[in-house]
Amino acid sequence: MPSGRCHCGSIRYAVSGEVKHHAVCLCEDCRRSSGALLVPWIAFATDELTVTQGEAKVYQSSEHGERHFCGDCGTGLFYYNETMLPGIVDIQSATLDNPEVFVPQAHIQMADSLRWEASLDALPRFDRFPG
Repeated sequence: MPSGRCHCGSIRYAVSGEVKHHAVCLCEDCRRSSGALLVPWIAFATDELTVTQGEAKVYQSSEHGERHFCGDCGTGLFYYNETMLPGIVDIQSATLDNPEVFVPQAHIQMADSLRWEASLDALPRFDRFPG
């Protein structure tokens, strides 16, 4: 059973069941709420998520969207939108204890991506900070 946590460990969770989808989102809402270029989301049925420790804070990020995050360290964890994704909880898959197991299947909300996002693969790569 996959499990995960926030950065500080105050909130832990576990999920069961089948993955509904796993995508990397580039929408402006995700970018602004995370401070990151993209956010990977893995979806399960809402009743398959169990918060095993702590309690997330809830932010109403849009008319129908709720973002759940750790009130101590700020880690984004869960997203609910019953209008767009009924019966689904999206979990920020980078918060999984073993995120390597689940490979995203798509990029979504490309219409909101920053123009320079497509050129990132051409940048130099370093295992750690450059010397």
